[in-house]
Amino acid sequence: MALGALPDYPWDLMAPYAARAHEHHDGIVDLSIGSPVDPTPTIVRDALAAATDAHAYPATIGTPALREAIVDWFARRRGVSGLTVDNVLPTIGSKELVAFLPFMLGLGEGDAVVHPRAAYPTYAIGAALAGAQAVASDDPAEWPENTKLVWLNSPGNPNGHVLGVPELRAAVERARELGAVVASDECYAELGWDAPWDAEPIPSVLDPRVIGENRHNVIAVYSLSKQSNLAGYRAAFIAGCRTVVGRLTTVRKHAGLMVPAPLQAAMVVALGDDAHVDAQRELYRARRATLLPALQSAGFRVDDSEAGLYLWATEGRDAWESIGRLADLGILAGPGVFYGDAYPQHVRLSLTATDERIDAAAARLRSLGDTL
Repeated sequence: MALGALPDYPWDLMAPYAARAHEHHDGIVDLSIGSPVDPTPTIVRDALAAATDAHAYPATIGTPALREAIVDWFARRRGVSGLTVDNVLPTIGSKELVAFLPFMLGLGEGDAVVHPRAAYPTYAIGAALAGAQAVASDDPAEWPENTKLVWLNSPGNPNGHVLGVPELRAAVERARELGAVVASDECYAELGWDAPWDAEPIPSVLDPRVIGENRHNVIAVYSLSKQSNLAGYRAAFIAGCRTVVGRLTTVRKHAGLMVPAPLQAAMVVALGDDAHVDAQRELYRARRATLLPALQSAGFRVDDSEAGLYLWATEGRDAWESIGRLADLGILAGPGVFYGDAYPQHVRLSLTATDERIDAAAARLRSLGDTL
């Protein structure tokens, strides 16, 4: 089936609002995309520099050191034991995997790809690229019989909602009834804020409490972009069902999809060091503690947002109107309609701005609140 027409890239619609925000006398505070602003850890940059003599083709499956580092990281940070190097695979960032997973799994016309109602738009784009149908649903009982892939996202983008063990288990059980693959996007799992996620790890779909010892047709997707400020490195990986990982490995070998060798070396170091992850989490915690009450003082209600990198908020009016009002304050956010038709009155604000810019946004929001 030939590739059909795709929707315009949604963020192009933000250009006039960005121009308005730039006109603010104290400059723009860009809380829209969620691109990290803090430095890449020195130990990671040093590892990259030391690996630049990369004269040979890298292995699609990853170096032995990287594969072992992924296995060890899942056991240490995610409570997932029993993985072997055959259960893991590095990818060139997570977005390309999300976009091409339905195609690589052989999905096409007549197949359904389920994703959350509030969802990263690339889940639906991936279905379109394969000629499949995208279905937005959070209720496993609603998933159609032709479902072949289920995307979970916990903590969620844009809304920061966390799926607990019972919710994850129910999703996996329903997917198995349908014979579908479950792919759980867990890229924000190190960023838990509200109870209980401020004190206990956010569960992975590969957690034994979810799947027992049976990983069949279940994979977890992870990225180092947020926890290690490696967005520019395009460093990500998957883990889980050996059969699914094996199929994806074969496709990627034929297509020449390989993580560059220096980046693989950098990933090993990033995965082995917990200190920089803990430090980055505290930076985001402090920024959230500044921005959240200021947003509420300006008349916004913050929904979910118990984890992750964003605040999911509404002031009870059309999202584009809220985007315009924020732009007049020099603050650029993202409209909820980018993340699903069910959220016409929500906006998403990222914590990825410097402390100084977060403070500036908070001051502007408080001044708006004083006029209410």
